[in-house]
Amino acid sequence: MKDNIEWIRNNKTNKSTAFSSEEKKALNLEGLLPYKQTTQELQEQRVIQNLERKPNDIERYLYLSALQARNERLFYRVVINNIERLLPIIYTPTVGEACKAFSHVYTEAKGFYITPEDKGNIFNILGNWPEEAIKVIVVTDGERILGLGDLGANGMGIPIGKLILYAACGGIHPSACLPVMIDVGTNNEELRNDPLYLGLPKSRLGGQEYLDFMDEFMEAVTKRFPGVLVQFEDFLTPNAFALLDRYQFKYRCFNDDIQGTAAVALAGLMCSTRITEIPLQENRFLFLGGGSAATGIADLLVKGLMLNGLTEEQAYNQIAMCDIHGLIVSERTDLQAHNLPYAKNQSGLSFLETIQQFKPTALIGATGAGGAFTKEIIEAMSSINNCPVIFALSNPTSKAECTAEQAYTWSKGKAIFVSGSPFSNVTFEGKTFDPGQGNNAYIFPGLGLGIVAAQIEHVNDELLITAAHALAQLVEVEDLAKGSLYPPIHEIREVSIEIAKAVMKNAIGQGLTGIKETEIEGLIKQELYDPTY
Repeated sequence: MKDNIEWIRNNKTNKSTAFSSEEKKALNLEGLLPYKQTTQELQEQRVIQNLERKPNDIERYLYLSALQARNERLFYRVVINNIERLLPIIYTPTVGEACKAFSHVYTEAKGFYITPEDKGNIFNILGNWPEEAIKVIVVTDGERILGLGDLGANGMGIPIGKLILYAACGGIHPSACLPVMIDVGTNNEELRNDPLYLGLPKSRLGGQEYLDFMDEFMEAVTKRFPGVLVQFEDFLTPNAFALLDRYQFKYRCFNDDIQGTAAVALAGLMCSTRITEIPLQENRFLFLGGGSAATGIADLLVKGLMLNGLTEEQAYNQIAMCDIHGLIVSERTDLQAHNLPYAKNQSGLSFLETIQQFKPTALIGATGAGGAFTKEIIEAMSSINNCPVIFALSNPTSKAECTAEQAYTWSKGKAIFVSGSPFSNVTFEGKTFDPGQGNNAYIFPGLGLGIVAAQIEHVNDELLITAAHALAQLVEVEDLAKGSLYPPIHEIREVSIEIAKAVMKNAIGQGLTGIKETEIEGLIKQELYDPTY
């Protein structure tokens, strides 16, 4: 094959119809493209028009995925300029549907797959990846994809999607991003029996073997790609906490489900106080769900409450947790270690009874159980609060604890509502609400940008609280008036840069980086990816 064709077959160099006549001549592309040269702006218009012709969001997802494989710079130009429209397609909720169908719609190689057959050889096979200067890895083992459960190797859609957001929202160059699937099998029998399933068709590796395998992975990637940031994504709760405890202060890493979710939720809770006029430390928080997301939020919230003057004991007293069995109490024998600090020394109560007795000002759902916030629950919250704070954080949309319309209607317009997936505006009794989306994309791209730019040693709670505080400060009065606790999505790249600056400044104060404050602006500018031709 002639080398000239690579200019239009390589997604990093392809400009398609934007090659000028001079470029066509110099690169021997004459005759291989139509006569007319078009601008990147016109190409973007064509993409959007074609996108709107698609019958549903999964087809739009596949169309954008094909564009990324064909013309990377145009793909990112389109995403950056249309982030509010495209975020629900390239990520939640559509990415959940894409993951379920991943093996059936697979078209091209994206990301890196590691299986137990690679044990002892992970470092060597990582050398097969075509890029060497990797700065960010997003890794999953596919066991708890969103609220959809064990999707095995089909969960690769999550790291791919997250890294698109790192580039589009955080400015990390796509060539510095590596999606990784730790394919240790699946306990989803339906997948294992599916002839089109592309993952390892065996039961999952577990126990010490699993931990040894992850140890080798972490050692290999940090040796192969010195200075890399590893983001853990969608691991089952016990593994998520075990791996974070194992690696948090040994490697440059964080768990987005535990720490990213915590920071974005904390930012929203901080902002809610500007509407309720109840100081953060005087609020009472009830969680529905005791998994990694709920516990991660609660753990960071404890630290936030302590910074607002409470003792550790007082902070824990302001928080209660319910799960499928009701209030989490100390007499239960089925609790995991991360639940124990929140167990109450009293008899068990149902979810509704807990609301009636504990009288929370904020209700936070991270259950993966769609519809868990019933009319009765929202009405109970509304009966004890002038402005009940309702966070329905589970993804995708079908798993949300309640919809925006339900929250506003059942509370008679009193609720301050946040969801994990996007909901359309709701008009209730003449007032239009623009519900905020507590999307981790508000936090992890900026946090990651700061970590990479400053080579921050590790991610501790103080950095996460700093990121949350920076995000909360970017919410304008006009946003709050519409019922939104977050800045507009279309500002997300600017938001990420401000979070990165705050995180870098805090890291300097903690001695977690060797950079100087005067270097922050320049280091961030060096990292920012511009997909313009």
